[in-house]
Parts: sequence; C-alpha cells; structure tokens
Amino acid sequence: MKPRRKEKKILFPRMKDKRGGFFNFADYRKTSNRVVYGVMVAFLLLFAFVAVFPILFLFASSMKSVAEINSTTYTFWPRQWDFGKISVLWTRFDFGRYYLNTLVYVIGAVIAAVVFNSLLAYAVAVVKPIGYKVINVLVFLGYMVPTILNIFPLLQEIRAFGFLDPDHQSYLTFLPLWLGFGANAYYYMLFRDYFARLPKGLVEAASMDGANQVQVFLRVVLPLSRPIIGIVAIFAMTASYSDFLLPYCVLQQQELQTIVVGIYNISNTNPPLQMPDFLLLILLSVIPQIIIFLIFQRQIMNAGAGKGSKE
Repeated sequence: MKPRRKEKKILFPRMKDKRGGFFNFADYRKTSNRVVYGVMVAFLLLFAFVAVFPILFLFASSMKSVAEINSTTYTFWPRQWDFGKISVLWTRFDFGRYYLNTLVYVIGAVIAAVVFNSLLAYAVAVVKPIGYKVINVLVFLGYMVPTILNIFPLLQEIRAFGFLDPDHQSYLTFLPLWLGFGANAYYYMLFRDYFARLPKGLVEAASMDGANQVQVFLRVVLPLSRPIIGIVAIFAMTASYSDFLLPYCVLQQQELQTIVVGIYNISNTNPPLQMPDFLLLILLSVIPQIIIFLIFQRQIMNAGAGKGSKE
C-alpha cells in the first residue's frame, strides 16, 4: 500500500477554489504569483489606511483638550478621553436642528432630482417630440457652464420670487434649492442614457394597449428603471448633504440652516470656538456621510464603473 502523499500547505487557503479574477487557483501554485499577490494585498492595505487615517486623526484630535492640541509634545491619542463633550456641544448649539434641516433638504433634493430629471429624460429619449434634439443640446450647453458663474443670476431669480426674505421661516425656503437638483444636467444624462437602452417593444406594447404617455412612464418605464433611480438618488443625497454655497446664500435664517452652513457660522462666533470642539463638530457632520457610503457603497461603485463602459 502506497503511503499517502503529503498535501502542500497553501499560503492563501481561500484561493484554492478561486476561478475568476486576475489570478485563479492554478496561478497561486507559482511562488512568483504568490509574491505578486502579497504585494497587491500590501498596497491595498496601505491605501485603506490612507483612506481611514484622516477620520481616525479627526476623531482623536477632537477628543483632546486644548492643552494637548497646543502642546509641543505630540501624541496621537488623547491622554484622557472626554466623551461628555459630545452631549455638551450638541445641546449648546442645538445640533439636532441642523440634522433635521439637512434631512428635509436631502429628501426634497432626492425627490426633485428623480422626478424632474427623469421626466425630461423620458420626453427626450422615449417620446421624442418636435425639437427634442434642441432641448438635449441646450441641456448639455448648460452643463458646460461652470456652476460658480450661475450663482449670481440664480440668486437674482430667487430674490425676485421672494425666497430671500429674512422673515420667511418655513421649509418652503428650501424650494429653490430642491429645484436646483431637479434641473441637473448630469442626472438628466444618466436617465436619458438608461431610458434609451430600454426595450422599445415594451413601450410600443403599452401604447397599443391604450396607455397614454403618463401611464407608460409610471407603469412601464419607472419599474424598469429602479437601478438608475437608486444611483441618482444616492448622488443627489450625498451632493445635497455637503452642499454649501447656495444654501449659505439662501438660508439666511439660523433656524433653517443645514449642518455645513451651521458649522461655518459657528466657526465665526465670538468668542471663537476652541479647536477640539470645532473638530468634534466636523466629526459629527461627517458621520452621516460615512454611514450613507457604507450602506450604499456597492451601488456607488457600480455607478462609477458603469459610466466608463458602453453597451
């Protein structure tokens, strides 16, 4: 009876059944390929550290005292952790109100971005009325104009409609900000490209069954467009959360300011805010964005990859 052959120890056990990717299970048998794989893993860990380090640095610095921040002897972690300062700052600046205002702004921006841009894209890509090519060209010409150049005429229009009244303290003040996301050339482009690739037979079949354009859009096109709706919603969510310039000009009432605008105004208070407290406020503003990315990271990455390919 022949002795059993000793199995060779595999450096990366999970790779023995790998079939796809740059390396498959057979490639890992070579020492050179294992070295290359190890170097790749090391680089990925390094990039991950570079991405996470600013958040750790912000967290550690915000927990330090003023003396530690100004000390000539540097320490990364604080000598004494003081988590009670979070509740103190939260109550002092009524930070929950900033979160509520930002939530209202984000929800309105997402709804406007999805509804208005999808309607225009449906008209251009599917309905194709007379002059739809002119509309398409005008939208892309507007996309070529830098956003900063549109601020002044846009503010003049907002003022003409009475939305810059300091005594106006309702959430209707967010309306021009929401409509700005509803007229976004990039979101329109995403919807238009997606609608143009939908099977035309489904739209024609619905029309032959007696459905009008609104019914076709609501019952046929939108149910098939959930992936692109999710992508546009995520983009609008992250963009509206971090938007500063236009909300700073429009939201003149302190009770309606968003997180980004509120932190900017807090930084200009007299006496000035201590550096650890200011860093802690920045950390509080970053945490929701991190949570959003962790929840929707697959959709965000797929959106970025999908824009680089053509069918």
